[in-house]
Order: sequence, then C-alpha cells, then structure tokens
Amino acid sequence: MNARVLLLENVNVKEFLGAYNCNIKVIKSFFPKLKIVARGNEIKAYGEAEILDEFEKRFEMLLHYFNTYNKLDENAIERLVTEGAAKTEKDDEVLVHGVGGKLIKAQSFNQRKMVVEIKTHDMLFAVGPAGTGKTYTAVALAVSALKNKEVKRIILTRPAIEAGENLGFLPGDLKEKLDPYMQPLYDALRDMIPHERLNDYLERNVIQIAPLAFMRGRTLDNAFVILDEAQNATHSQMRMFLTRMGKHAKFIINGDPGQIDLPPRQVSGLKEAIIALKDIKEVAFIQLDNKDVVRHKLVKKIIDAYNDIITER
Repeated sequence: MNARVLLLENVNVKEFLGAYNCNIKVIKSFFPKLKIVARGNEIKAYGEAEILDEFEKRFEMLLHYFNTYNKLDENAIERLVTEGAAKTEKDDEVLVHGVGGKLIKAQSFNQRKMVVEIKTHDMLFAVGPAGTGKTYTAVALAVSALKNKEVKRIILTRPAIEAGENLGFLPGDLKEKLDPYMQPLYDALRDMIPHERLNDYLERNVIQIAPLAFMRGRTLDNAFVILDEAQNATHSQMRMFLTRMGKHAKFIINGDPGQIDLPPRQVSGLKEAIIALKDIKEVAFIQLDNKDVVRHKLVKKIIDAYNDIITER
C-alpha cells in the first residue's frame, strides 16, 4: 500500500481541521478508497498511487483556499474537491475591494462563470435558488465596472411584488413603502462602497435603485443594469425591461423560478424570456444550483430537501 504524508505548515491546524475534526471527516467522505489519518500537523493518506495523487492535488487547493479566506467549511470542501483545478484557478480574482478592506470575489464555479460570461456578453441571465450569490455577484460586477469607468452609472431594479403583504397598508411615503423591497441591493452596495461615497452616488443618480415599473419609457445606455427577483416580472414588464437596453450597456437578469409570487395563472416573464431568447448567441444563460450556496450550510440542505419533495410529486 502506498503512503503520502502532507504537512500543515503555517496553518492554524485546529481551524483547518474544524471542530472535532469535522472538516477532515468531510474530506474523507470524498476519498472512500483512501485511509486518511490526521495527527498533529500531519495528514497521512494510504492507498493507490493514482488516487493519492488526486488527493494531494485537491488538498493543496483546500490549503490555498484556507490561506486566502481564513476559513474552511463543508460547502467549500465540496466545491473544491468536486470541481477541480480548472474550475478554481480564478479563485484569487478580486472583483471589488470592499469596505474595510474586504475582498469581494466569486466563490463558486457558477459565480466565476458569471464573471467570465459578462465580459463577452452584454446580457446575462443568472437563474438559481436563494443563497447562490446571484445578486451579490451581479452587484460586485456592476460596482467593478463603475470603478473601472466601463460604465457611467449603475441601475438596480426589481418588481415590487406583494409577497403576502399589502403595499397600501405599509406606513410612509412611496419611497418608504418600496425601500424594504430594495434592501438586498442596498445591503450589497454597503459592503462594497464606503457610506459617504455611496450616499453621494445615490444623490447624483450615479447609482439608481427603483422598482421595475419605473423603467418604462427610459433608454438605459452607458449603464450596468441589474434586474433582481426577475421571476416576479410579468410578460409585459420583462419585455419592457429588456427593450430598455441602450448603447454601451450591460444587463444582468437574476431570478429563482421556484419562488414566484405572481397571482395564480399569471406566467412569469423570466420563464418566458429564457425560452424566447435561448437561441440568441449574444445572450448568456447560467444555471446556479445548491453547489453555489454561500450562506449557512443549512441552506444547501434545505434546498435539497425541497427539491426531493418536488421530485416525489
């Protein structure tokens, strides 16, 4: 039997291995044909040479990830082990240097694919469940384009659909009624742009956040435009939005077809658009899934559980 010894040098061993060695247990689950033992700062693996080579390559990726992000969890291990080197080589690419020195990067294969595709396509559809980083990655790409002077403004919009609550009964003026619907967009921006500068951008309309209905009649040129929660856009709203595209513009349309809040029997404009535009080569489509979830590890398990119910029906 072949053996391989890997050293954990310049690494907090306890944090890398996880509480009660939980991370090494996850790693073992992906290499069932190897015997893997963790002692001190050494990882010893026994098995066939070919599998050991693959294990060592993946292990180096895990160390690199840990040194870059100062963390390692089950989701990260799964992504790195299953996707491989070719899909993680751009892991170090910083999209935005955020507030407090935070480095904003694509953290999964499909998020990195969003980064690649928007460079060669002016319109991109990113579809997938909650927690897969669609909105956050799209906003980071928009902020990066603004900082690099590739566009003159950012426009963020989403349908103001009443998901169980009635807008008319919410307190405040129109802006105060609508702001809660736009909160995820504000949250992402606050991570990436210092408070005073963000307020200045908002006051000067360099960054605009508005309900989808307010896009009617506009021509959006020299802009990076994001439509969030696009599954709640109607047929007419989606067609209106897509035809707002002006010169030197980038459009990203995000949505989760599994969370439609439209009235019964009303077709989602997102679903229609995907079908209608699928053969246009200048439009890119990316399907994110539970492997792209970057929230709490329970989110991935919740998505899997609901998918199982849908499959059984």
